[in-house]
Amino acid sequence: MEEIISFPVFKGLQKPLEFMGIRGKFIYYAAATFLCGFIGFLVFNILMGFFTGLIALVAIAGTGIITIFIKQKLGLHAKKRYKGLIHYTGLFDY
Repeated sequence: MEEIISFPVFKGLQKPLEFMGIRGKFIYYAAATFLCGFIGFLVFNILMGFFTGLIALVAIAGTGIITIFIKQKLGLHAKKRYKGLIHYTGLFDY
């Protein structure tokens, strides 16, 4: 009889990806925010000076991170939250 060879299979940690309090798809948003902030810093540094570039970096990165944390608090999926009453009459009500 032949012996069956088996190998252990790693199925992951079964937990969502998280880095410094930022979860899931928002990690990519944070990376893009800092990249845009760095590009903004370079552009404003060349055109107007170091201090203006630093202000642009802080403004872009700060706005992006605040937006990410607000959206992350609402959940990973974009959901519309209706504040009022929804009146459903049905599709074929005559």
